[in-house]
Amino acid sequence: MTRPRAGSGARAALGAAALVIACGADPALAGGATDAAATGGAAGQRSAATLAACLARLREQALARGLRAETFDRHTRALLPDPGVLGLLQTQPEFRTPIWDYLAPLVDAERIRDGRAALDAWRTSLDAIERRFGVDRAVVVAVWGIESDYGRRFGQRPVLRSLATLACFGRRQSFFGGELLAALQILEQGHVDPARFVGSWAGAFGQTQFMPSTFLRTAVDLDGDGRRDIVDSVPDALASSASFLERAGWRSGEPWGFEVRLPPDFDPASAGRRNKRPLAAWIRGGIVHVDARPIDPEALGLSGASRAAALVPALADRSAKAAGNGGIGPAFLVFRNFDAIVRYNASESYALAIAHLADRLRGAGPFAVAWPTEDPGLDRAQRRELQRRLRARGHDIGPVDGLIGARTRAAIRIEQSRLGLEPTGRAGVTMLEALPAAR
Repeated sequence: MTRPRAGSGARAALGAAALVIACGADPALAGGATDAAATGGAAGQRSAATLAACLARLREQALARGLRAETFDRHTRALLPDPGVLGLLQTQPEFRTPIWDYLAPLVDAERIRDGRAALDAWRTSLDAIERRFGVDRAVVVAVWGIESDYGRRFGQRPVLRSLATLACFGRRQSFFGGELLAALQILEQGHVDPARFVGSWAGAFGQTQFMPSTFLRTAVDLDGDGRRDIVDSVPDALASSASFLERAGWRSGEPWGFEVRLPPDFDPASAGRRNKRPLAAWIRGGIVHVDARPIDPEALGLSGASRAAALVPALADRSAKAAGNGGIGPAFLVFRNFDAIVRYNASESYALAIAHLADRLRGAGPFAVAWPTEDPGLDRAQRRELQRRLRARGHDIGPVDGLIGARTRAAIRIEQSRLGLEPTGRAGVTMLEALPAAR
């Protein structure tokens, strides 16, 4: 999925109300009610009226694009704004979370185990996908695992409601307006059951979380039932991800990248995915495999002229502590296939999660160099254990599900304050070990 990228700097720091006001939309949406009617007053009525006027304008665009009036009216007449999506528009975890916290629950023992089982269960479909698209099956399954935990978590927000809210309030209204029209086109073509059309706050849906316009461009009917159904057909979902990656420039038989050891005189300014050089130049500069073996381009299916970039994810994190690679943690050389994964979701942290999970599914081990932190992130089993310990201490954290939400963070802050720690609300190994095990 190509997700809308979160803002940065002061704009990203705006509160929900400030965001709405700054973008010229109705500030009633910042109130946090479940829907406009729930506000029970004039503000809620104004929000509903603003949405209705916006949808009337979008209806004209829809008809001009060939969408049937009956389709637009039937699916939009009862829509109400969802104020929650505007707050979520400000922050995406892959852009704001330290890399070690981001990867810990995404590439953990549970996801590796389940991914290997999926490789076996869907072998026939994956054989067909590799023949047709040339995309490595482990990468395809890794996308599935990261995006929806192999079909377990699709998101629960109605796609049309989320997109209508984002198309009519907040920033990037034009982008989300186009996504709303694409979503209506998907329903008109009969690919997805309207009752099953739920997804993320941004309108991504299905087992591999496509935005509607991405679906229209790249989704595939692999199972041959005449529908491109990424919600209820695993073969269609997996093939659609492979179709996307092929179009994004995936090169069959080439690696995404690999972990490396940097030379002592490595210039951090030369790092970055956009700072590409011939692989031969990096080799001459002293970069070797992480186990100190020389890099042989031909053995990797590459050449000395292959363009590569040095990726050092922890360089940008100010909380990094001295460890490994001179205090900068794991380092990688990445190639064109890594860029293809970034196209799926414009985040290098996301792409590294996909790439690393794919390697683990093939039998590779964890990164050789530790992340530069004294307080590593928690995998999902550890997060559930932390939640159990918080609940045992009387905190109402909701279900023990391994998802660190607002109530879990609030409970962590209380316990951190009690322990004399900085009340960040962060779930790390230090916090887990500081609390006694639940009995």
